This record gives sequence, structure tokens and C-alpha cells, in this order.
Amino acid sequence: MSAYRTSLRRAGTVAALTTAGVLAAAGVASAHVTVHPESYAKGATDGVITFRVPNEEDKASTTKVQVYLPTDHPVLGVLVTPQNGWTAKVTTSKLKTPVKTDDGTITDAVSEITWTGGKIGAGQFEDFNVAFGQLPDDTDQLTFKTLQTYSDGDVVRWIEEAAAGADEPENPAPVLKLTAKESEDGDETPAASASTAATATKTTSASSSGSSSDSTARGLGIAGLVVGVLGLAAGAFAVVRSRSPRS
Repeated sequence: MSAYRTSLRRAGTVAALTTAGVLAAAGVASAHVTVHPESYAKGATDGVITFRVPNEEDKASTTKVQVYLPTDHPVLGVLVTPQNGWTAKVTTSKLKTPVKTDDGTITDAVSEITWTGGKIGAGQFEDFNVAFGQLPDDTDQLTFKTLQTYSDGDVVRWIEEAAAGADEPENPAPVLKLTAKESEDGDETPAASASTAATATKTTSASSSGSSSDSTARGLGIAGLVVGVLGLAAGAFAVVRSRSPRS
């Protein structure tokens, strides 16, 4: 019994240590800078995206956050929400390709936002809200490379982009997915609706054609049977008539 209890204790200890290791690894893996919500419709207007910055260090605080906005697919009309204890510096850049909008042609867009002056302590996180006027509609995602600076001078670079089919990198950059535009009456885009309607039309036409063919085949079959019956009747009449004089 003593040996049995000892084995149980050892097994319990190993299980506890393994669970703790898994939970710790999960905590580290999930402590990335992320963007919320995870997706928006292409060309969305008048919305807010939030950059969530967790503190990964036990003995240092996050004192500076730099978010870089893409300029090849610019976010238009960027406004920064005031953050208690933090000062935001917004940097704009000239666009290589100006963007035409209903309000005119846009030649400049925000390329960087830097927050300083505040602190994110161990086991804490901070949400930084950014309002936008319009998202681009010519790409499937936006990558926001981010630098996180700690009070001890350490800088974590959240700039790595995941390759297609590969595992998530160690320091992934926050990514906002851009989904297909929604139509006013439903979830499908006009193009998708047109495609669906065309498919339905083709299916209906094929069904009608098939029904017409079936009706024609049935008609020909019935006509053949009628002709056959008439032929048999004529043959029988001829046989009876030929036998009548002999009788």
C-alpha cells in the first residue's frame, strides 16, 4: 500500500507540474499585442479599432507604445481617443498613391501613433482606441506593426507577419482582417448576389429544358404505342378477312 500511495503522489506531482507548465506557456503565447475587433468589412466607415497591449514583464512596466499604420492601403480620417496618463503623438506621411473619395483626393494619411507618459504594470494591459473615417477596400487585411518599450529599456517588436500555412511567429504583428462588403439588404455583396441569381437562372433554365425534353419523350413513346396497337389491329383484321371466304 505504501508503494502504491507513493506512486500516486508522484503521478499527481508530475500532472500538477505539467498543467502549470502548459498554463504558463498559454499565458505567454496569448500575451501579444492584438487589435479588436478582429475584422471589419472592406471600406467600412466611421468605426473604432482598439489596440490591446498586455505587459509581459514581471519587473518592468510598459512605458511606450508605437503603432505603425500601413500607407500602401491607408486608413483615412484617423482620430486618437484621449487616454488617461498617456500622451499621443500622431505622425502623417505623404501617400505614394493618393486616394480618391467623395470628399476629394486624399494625399496624406496617418502612418504612426506613439503613446508615452503612462505605465502598464505587471499582469496588466491597456486598450488604446483609434477612430477611423474609412478603411481601404482593396486589400484583405491590414497589418499594424507595433513596438512596445519597457521601463528597463527592453523593446519588444511585434512586427512579424505569418506566412501562409505556417505557424504563428514568435512576435506577430496585430492584423485586422477585411471581409467582403455587405449589401444594404443582406449579408451578400452585390457581385455575390448577381452570381447567385445567375446560377439560379441557369438551374431553372436547365430544369425547364429537362422537363420539356421529358414531355417530348413521353409524347413520342405514347405515339409509338398507338401506332403499334393500330398496326396489330390492322394485321388481325387482315387475317380474319382472308379466312372468311375459305370458311
